[in-house]
Order: sequence, then C-alpha cells, then structure tokens
Amino acid sequence: MPAERTSAHTAPVAAARRRRLRADQARQLADLLRHQILAGGYPGGVLPLEDRLAAEYGAGRNTVRQALDLLRGERLVERRPGVGTVVVCEKYPHGLDRLQGLAETLHEHGRVTNEVRTVGPVRAPAPVAGRLGLPEHTEVLYIERLRRLNGLPLSLDLTYVPLDVGAGLLDCDLENTDVFRLLETLSGQPLGHAEITLEAVNADAHSAAVLNAPRGAAVLLLERLTHLRDGRPVDLEFIRFRGDRITMGGLLHRSL
Repeated sequence: MPAERTSAHTAPVAAARRRRLRADQARQLADLLRHQILAGGYPGGVLPLEDRLAAEYGAGRNTVRQALDLLRGERLVERRPGVGTVVVCEKYPHGLDRLQGLAETLHEHGRVTNEVRTVGPVRAPAPVAGRLGLPEHTEVLYIERLRRLNGLPLSLDLTYVPLDVGAGLLDCDLENTDVFRLLETLSGQPLGHAEITLEAVNADAHSAAVLNAPRGAAVLLLERLTHLRDGRPVDLEFIRFRGDRITMGGLLHRSL
C-alpha cells in the first residue's frame, strides 16, 4: 500500500517538473531571441517560423511558443495572420561607458526633442543639497523634461542644478539642446565624471501618464550625479526610461 501511494504522487510531481523545465527553457530561449532582435538579426523584422526556430535552437514547439509569448508580453513582437511573428518595438542602445547627453548618445537613431514641463528655482530637498555639496535649504534650479526620440516618449528627466550655474539655463534653448552641453558652456569647463545607479522600478501614475506607458509598467530609473572636471558636483538627475524602448550597455574591463 505505501508503494501504491508513492506511485500515485509520482506522475503529478514529474509533470510539474516537466512544466518547470519547459518554462526555464522558454525563458532561456526568449533571452536568445531578444538578443537577436535587438541586434537586428532578423532582416525585415520577421522571425523564422516556429518549426525553424525549434530546429535551430534544439527546442520543442511548446517551448518556442512559450518563448514567443514572453516576448509578446514585453510588447517586443506580435503575431500577425499570414505573416508570422514580427518585431513591433525598436529598442535604442544607451551606452553606460561614456558621459554623454541623450541627444549625443542617440544621434544615429533620430532627433531627440525635449518638452520642458517645469523649470525654475526651488528649495533643494536635503538629499539633493547633500549630493550637490550645498548647504541645506539652498535654492537650486529644477527642470522636468519629457524627452522624445523621433516623436515617441522615451524618458522623463528630473534635474537639479546649483543656481549659480543653473540660472543661466533659463535663457537657453532647453527644448533642443542637451543640458550637458549648456553646462559646459556656462561653467567654462568640460564635464569630468559621473556616478550612476540603475534599477528597475514600477511607473507611478504621473510618470506612466507622461510617458504614455501602462501604469505600473517597469521603467529603468537612472540616477546620475555629474561633476565638472574640477570635481564639483553640478547636475543631479533622476531619469525614468521606458523599458520597452531603451537598452543599456557598456564595455567593462576586469581589474586584477
């Protein structure tokens, strides 16, 4: 009898393990397909048929279907009758190994424009004043911009700049020029380095509405503190990128 009870439980457990294994394989395949898509590996934006993908990657048809479902969930591809699976969303590469403004970074992919939603002096919150090396309650220039690439919302940028430098930005063309370029002109020296952190967060209602993204959608939050060449912190930014339109990358060297 004990042996019979063990046997009765074996089949459901084995089936659950197979489902889990297939889900793992689907996720792995989705990662490979995503890389191919972002690298332009499918001319014309049409993926091979499921049978061909299964043969190419040594995967079962169900695994291929699950992998494509994952990519559809990311709104990277969609299924079109009579055509197959097609790429519907282009992601743009944003390098993390050079200190550049967004227009400089994406100049090969189109025109970056800025909708200046807010600009003016504000009393710096304590964490902002601390990061910029300013006394508490010091006024700074606050800028909120919606940034578009070829007309599509790409990022929502919140920027804090010390007022002795930032005041000059009020007379500048913030709609068509990166703040980095303007800061170098106003300060009379080039930018030097930046400290960055990058994490995924859920879009709040305000950010989602501005970026025209679903509420709660994952966005990439880049926090960047930029210094002038002389070491002075001059620009603190909180940038929310639409995760379905940007991919971050860089070249890293191992230090022994």
